Amino acid sequence: MEWKKYYESNLTDAKEAVKLIKSGDFVVFSHAAGEPEVLINAMVDNASEYRDVTISHMVSMGKNEYVNEKYKDNFKYNGWFLSGGIRKALDEGRAEFTPVFFHEIPSLIRNGLFKVDVALVTVSKPDKHGFCSLGVSCDYTVQAVKKAKIVIAEVNDKMPYVYGDTVIHTSEIDKFVESSREIYESPVIPIREIEEEIGKNCASLIEDGSTLQLGIGGIPNAVLAQLKNKNHLGIHSEMISDGVVDLYEAGVIDCSEKTIDRGKMVVTFLMGTKKLYDFVDRNPMVEMRTVDYVNHPVVIAKSSKLICINSCMQVDFLGQIVADTIGIRQFSGVGGQVDFMRGAAMALDERAKAIIAMPSVAVKKDGRKISKIVPFIDQGAAVTTSRHDVDYVVTEYGIARLKGKSTKERARALIEIAHPQFKEELKVQFAERFKCEY
Repeated sequence: MEWKKYYESNLTDAKEAVKLIKSGDFVVFSHAAGEPEVLINAMVDNASEYRDVTISHMVSMGKNEYVNEKYKDNFKYNGWFLSGGIRKALDEGRAEFTPVFFHEIPSLIRNGLFKVDVALVTVSKPDKHGFCSLGVSCDYTVQAVKKAKIVIAEVNDKMPYVYGDTVIHTSEIDKFVESSREIYESPVIPIREIEEEIGKNCASLIEDGSTLQLGIGGIPNAVLAQLKNKNHLGIHSEMISDGVVDLYEAGVIDCSEKTIDRGKMVVTFLMGTKKLYDFVDRNPMVEMRTVDYVNHPVVIAKSSKLICINSCMQVDFLGQIVADTIGIRQFSGVGGQVDFMRGAAMALDERAKAIIAMPSVAVKKDGRKISKIVPFIDQGAAVTTSRHDVDYVVTEYGIARLKGKSTKERARALIEIAHPQFKEELKVQFAERFKCEY
């Protein structure tokens, strides 16, 4: 087979492969758990050969050594999301952040606003026809591969072969570096009592036959744990994690009542444990699509009984949602929150619901509690989801529906689901702001 000859002639080690990166290049990594660890480590080891190499990606699960002070002349980070290892560099002026809706990234790559000279990706081993899968990272990674001048692939025999837009031919790749390492995992977070109550409140809004979008962490896990008595649920989500596997195996998720992509769980990236990765491997039930499809509000709006569940750091009396900044500090990124909130608002099916689910308080390092429901967002904070887009807000104390409510009515509804410790203070602030009694 010709593809085998091509593969073997372009098979090399990581040290040699990253020599194709040149000073001034724009380098994009595959996303999240698809991050090509072996290639990135080799690139950092070769840092002395580069100047002003710009690196872009969204969620990163690696070490992020390229943002260290000692590499400031070699690498520049300008990304679309901030992970833990990047935040300090941004705070200290050694990195940049570009705000963008997740679904827009492929088109910005296509039209050249986001440059891609080199794509570093992880793929599965080729099948007998010479096709590899980008596995757990489809999203913008597919478009990066199509647009890049050079594509270097870490061929990891542990990467699941996932069907859909992830499948690319070996001829689309310039250099292959073989590896055998475990895929990055996101451990299952235990469900606390607060999250259990939030999960119950969210579950009360979910009907049989609903199509779900949810993320990762304690709250999504808590919601999924409360859905065991539901029937015929579907998945159209930017990502899924291990809890979805449990509901599928219990017969709760079958995607049989979806209005688009019926019979398929449609996602754009995956992040969980080996349990999830084993489940999706060559599973025709799971279809990965690019993020400009999965997260496009027009596509989302076609879903039946859509339920999208996201979280935030702060919501003010008007219903403005702050999810990616803490004051002036950029903390993460918008991800798919606004994509799905707007898709739900546009949905032809009036049973669609967009939910912001959060604990009523945040706990500071010193143990002090602060209310996440506030009269005003923190100075310098950026609004992630506007007051015009917000619908349901859920805490452990109840459900506030804001759509169709005046500003005063919104504030009252939010105060009712605030932590009891802060309710009286919030009522005083309500009176001061709106010049009327609570």
